[in-house]
Amino acid sequence: MSLIWIIVFIILTTIELMTINLVSIWFIIGTIASFITSLFTDNITVQIGIFIIVSFISLLCTKNIVKKIKTKKITPTNFDRIIGLIGIVTKEISNDNFGEVKVDGKYWTAIAKEEIKINSKVEILSIEGVKLSVKKIKEGDIK
Repeated sequence: MSLIWIIVFIILTTIELMTINLVSIWFIIGTIASFITSLFTDNITVQIGIFIIVSFISLLCTKNIVKKIKTKKITPTNFDRIIGLIGIVTKEISNDNFGEVKVDGKYWTAIAKEEIKINSKVEILSIEGVKLSVKKIKEGDIK
């Protein structure tokens, strides 16, 4: 039975090496424990039980570590950090035509669902391709 655990170990290790995510590492640990158990007993039920228990315990023990490794904080970089900022309309925006907005020192082509005059303040709602989607803000709404 030791040979079977070695074969399972090789298969699981190959799968783990072929993927970027941690897929089978917990089962590899369980396989090692079962292999060691197979050196002392020929009872397949005990070996499979050890495999399941050790795999489950290793999953529980490494769950938080894996979560920290896989979870990356997304920090807004260049263009996406302007969402939610206030800009100034430099070229009138209408339903049929694109306008222009200056935000964070840069000029952007802008679209809106309403007509917005030059020098109006707008909030940046989203970025659609290379155009800003904006909405006019009233003087009392400025944050």
